[in-house]
Amino acid sequence: MRRWWLFTVRGVFAVLFGLAALVWPGLTLVALIVLWGAYVFFDGLVLLYLTLAHRAWPARWALGLIGVTGVATGLVAWFWPGLTATAFLLVIAVWTLVTGVVQIVDAVRLRAVMRNEWFYVVTGVLTVVLGVLLVLNPEAGALAFVITIGVFAILWGVVLVLFSLRLRQFDGGRARHAHRA
Repeated sequence: MRRWWLFTVRGVFAVLFGLAALVWPGLTLVALIVLWGAYVFFDGLVLLYLTLAHRAWPARWALGLIGVTGVATGLVAWFWPGLTATAFLLVIAVWTLVTGVVQIVDAVRLRAVMRNEWFYVVTGVLTVVLGVLLVLNPEAGALAFVITIGVFAILWGVVLVLFSLRLRQFDGGRARHAHRA
């Protein structure tokens, strides 16, 4: 592959983004929310345009409703990014609580058909604890989320750089074989 270096560029930018997320987690969170707000705002505008332009569309009202929701959500994300982050984390917290409770109930039901179901109970309890912590302190959850993204981006970037070096070796080997022939 002749353009192996593009993977290196991607990897370097991923590492830089990850480092920025770790150094400035609050700023990174606000930036992610603002960018997400821009996306849903633009998506909403496109759907509103489609609603008006395609009058024969059978479910036109649904497109219009999604469009209005997107525009409103985008504006909320832009003007109140803190509220958006808290709401997002609370949704994750509720999901986590429900998931943990369901895992515990499911584990109790599995006792009749399997052994060592307590592993599943432990995961359910840990999930419920995480949900409670997120409800009690959503700001810490938001920062943990950004830090997780930062660590992932750094690891992903390193993998991309290593992969690009393998591609470079592969490309060099192909070029040598083609030159000999």
